[in-house]
Amino acid sequence: MKKIALIVFFIVSLGELIAIAMQSEQLAMVCKPLIMVTLGVYYLLSAGIDRSFVVLLAIVFSLAGDTSLMFDSVNSIYFMIGLVSFLISHVFYIIAYRQHQNDESADALQGIQKLRAAFPIVLAGTGLVVILYPVLGALKFPVIVYALVLVVMVLNALFRLGRTSAVSFWFVFVGAMFFMVSDSLLAFNKFLSPLPHSGLLIMSTYISAQFLIIEGLIAHPRR
Repeated sequence: MKKIALIVFFIVSLGELIAIAMQSEQLAMVCKPLIMVTLGVYYLLSAGIDRSFVVLLAIVFSLAGDTSLMFDSVNSIYFMIGLVSFLISHVFYIIAYRQHQNDESADALQGIQKLRAAFPIVLAGTGLVVILYPVLGALKFPVIVYALVLVVMVLNALFRLGRTSAVSFWFVFVGAMFFMVSDSLLAFNKFLSPLPHSGLLIMSTYISAQFLIIEGLIAHPRR
């Protein structure tokens, strides 16, 4: 059953990308909400109910964010709802990362190693905020808070290094980085300047992010 759920996930993800390319709102209305629904079913079938609650909450709020942003052009309030939904989703992913790691490990990043590894991520997040700040208007505070939580989410994915299997670490960390890229593209496209093929770039990196994070959490070894 989980293979079927994964196949359907890839089908609806491809359908969403086709909808963007063809500018088909009807196809997008069907496919976009199903991306996280099918991924959630796949996770539940793969990980089991005992490991699923916090991750499923992250998936549910991601679904709420996806659905809200579909109506962003109708009313700007939907952008704020989407922003808050994804912020909450990131918080649940942070909790999930901490649950899906070993408490003690000699291979984990320590002290100055953490600072060195974290610096490029913090710099990238700070740089994006500095670039966007003059054009954010009334959204300055919520966007800055969101950017902070996003960076913390990526850092928590990074700090799993040495505390889980290599497969689990790399899938989650690369997925978290894709999430940062996707959100950065969305923010740049919305607030600064329209990007060519922005819809395809944003959604392809977003879908990759969610899939890699979920696959990585599934790969964390059970005790």
